[in-house]
Amino acid sequence: MHRAGDIKALQERMKRFGLAVIRVTEGLPDTRATRILSSQIIDSATSSGANYRAACRARSKAELIAKMGIVEEELDETLYWLEVLQEASFISEQKAEPLHKEANELLSIVVASIHTARKSSSR
Repeated sequence: MHRAGDIKALQERMKRFGLAVIRVTEGLPDTRATRILSSQIIDSATSSGANYRAACRARSKAELIAKMGIVEEELDETLYWLEVLQEASFISEQKAEPLHKEANELLSIVVASIHTARKSSSR
């Protein structure tokens, strides 16, 4: 696949991840804690995709690296909220595991992209 195709595929994958998080939170009981936690995880999961789209439009390597750093932070935050939801017994391991796996895979891709961008900008 050519670079533009890779970018578009990853944009779509990040959007699907955000939507999967939304769907999982829709099944949570309606309590004060779950409303707060749902809001937090939805914000971070969807923000990672939105910030990746912004990174794809970066005007410089420095801007790309900075924006990808935000994507990395948002994905890591999503993992944190996922762990909290699971450890508080609001979502089962069965529901959490696919999200955890996808967040980690996306995070690995983002971190590798940041490293590649840093290497190419130091040449």
